[in-house]
Amino acid sequence: MYRSHILVCGGTGCTSSGSERIITAFEKELAATGLTQEVKVIKTGCFGLCALGPVVVVYPEGAFYSQVKPEDIPEIVEEHLIKGRIVKRLLYSETVEDNAVKSLNETDFYKKQVRVALRNCGVINPEDINEYIAYDGYMALGKVLTEMTPEQVIQTILDSGLRGRGGGGFPTGRKWSFAAAQPKGQKYVCCNADEGDPGAFMDRSVLEGDPHVVIEAMAIAGYAIGASQGYIYVRAEYPIAVKRLQIAIGQAREMGLLGKDILGTGFDFDLDIRLGAGAFVCGEETALMTSIEGHRGEPRPRPPFPAVKGLFGKPTVLNNVETYANIPRIILNGADWFRSMGTEKSKGTKVFALGGKIHNTGLVEVPMGTTLREIVEEIGGGIPNGKKFKAAQTGGPSGGCIPAEHLDIPVDYDNLIAIGSMMGSGGLIVMDEDTCMVDIAKFFLEFTVDESCGKCTPCRIGTKRLYELLDKITKGKATMDDLDKLEKLCYHIKENALCGLGQTAPNPVLSTLKYFRDEYIAHIVDKKCPAGVCKALLTVQILPDKCKGCTICARNCPTGAITGKVKEPHVIDPDKCVKCGVCIEKCRFGAIVKK
Repeated sequence: MYRSHILVCGGTGCTSSGSERIITAFEKELAATGLTQEVKVIKTGCFGLCALGPVVVVYPEGAFYSQVKPEDIPEIVEEHLIKGRIVKRLLYSETVEDNAVKSLNETDFYKKQVRVALRNCGVINPEDINEYIAYDGYMALGKVLTEMTPEQVIQTILDSGLRGRGGGGFPTGRKWSFAAAQPKGQKYVCCNADEGDPGAFMDRSVLEGDPHVVIEAMAIAGYAIGASQGYIYVRAEYPIAVKRLQIAIGQAREMGLLGKDILGTGFDFDLDIRLGAGAFVCGEETALMTSIEGHRGEPRPRPPFPAVKGLFGKPTVLNNVETYANIPRIILNGADWFRSMGTEKSKGTKVFALGGKIHNTGLVEVPMGTTLREIVEEIGGGIPNGKKFKAAQTGGPSGGCIPAEHLDIPVDYDNLIAIGSMMGSGGLIVMDEDTCMVDIAKFFLEFTVDESCGKCTPCRIGTKRLYELLDKITKGKATMDDLDKLEKLCYHIKENALCGLGQTAPNPVLSTLKYFRDEYIAHIVDKKCPAGVCKALLTVQILPDKCKGCTICARNCPTGAITGKVKEPHVIDPDKCVKCGVCIEKCRFGAIVKK
């Protein structure tokens, strides 16, 4: 028995901030002080507060140390672990109140969260199956194999109201029932861990922090539909997730929880990993299966749907990581428990990756129906630097922008679609008043153009034409006729593209046109970018009444565009200025502005 446990985040975010060095420093210091038999260091998955990494939590006190450096470790060991005095200077500021340390669950970031899919992330060592088992791991699999028929499993998932968390929101139980209804024979269970949306890292974090939950859920799905083989399709850019999956699959096989005759019930099920090369289109289910088969990842026409004819032409169930992460808890706690959370048509919780112009960048899980304002202002901590909220992009390149007027909308599948956006897999990018919405639409279109598989003409050529029109607008060279062409082309692509990714590619354009048309018109008619982002429409000026002639702007200008004498107002040569913004950043008197 250990008297203290030191949990160090081993997710990608904290690893990139140096958490491996923190672990090494702890192990070295504990050995030097003779505490290795009393204190255990555990590498966990993501805690959620990614902007505060490396993150260290010491139990039983629950002290949450943030942005820890290797040189801080001797102090933590000496003061906290030996003398029993928490090092307050290293604590996450929100856990300190009236000189006392409060629980992490009482902070604004955590108190409105309900962790179901993320329940074990930041809690257990993902590379130790025994820790997963200690938290009821594989009990759900044992329950379905010994107490439930496949039909009862599917009915439980149907009754729970669980919908696919990968973007489309299709009822999970119905998908399973379609595959189960196919004639007996070879069937497959697949997991979509491709996660190609810019700013999305929900699935990666689950795989890094709790890989066994996906393995257990896929085995349950295999039992429900009569499949004996599963594949996890994960992008090769997720090396930590891949490594932990490999370890977890190996451990499950060793314990007889994968393979032949699982738990002595006669049920056979095994898993393999397939690595994706980072193609966004392989997040589309038929393209993903085509890639697993060893072919170039391109979507197939539907019908037939994968539940009838999927991987290798056999009935297949495909769900994403977060969807699977809910399955074991639904089996153990019951459908009514899951239905008690969320809204009428969107049950349970949803994981979001918060990013962009927000204080608390990180991973959150909230009940469906939580308002966007609660997510952004309370959990996310609001917009930095006193700026105003302008919009939030949900659903990545397939989603849309939600303006401030809809900040109080309860977030669920149907509400987001009604206002021109979509849930997507859970990326949520926050934008402030300094964001140009035309430029945002252009950014997502550029991504889609690069990632189009090229199989169908509307996506291959249509998105390229959309991007060209947007580029023309941001350069002040477009006309109002171009704006009409832009809108018509969006609807043509939506109606004619082959797959869901192509059909939703115009969404960022349509949503920004709907809510921020005045910005498009300003670019076209006034030749101005209201947010001061589009370089072709900007001029950088020095205000003579504010300029002190300190010369710092001239000394930092990379093109030598700024001239002037010491203690006299300077000027900018517009022909030399590349509008890089360095002078604005360096000026201490607010004398340089974009117009």
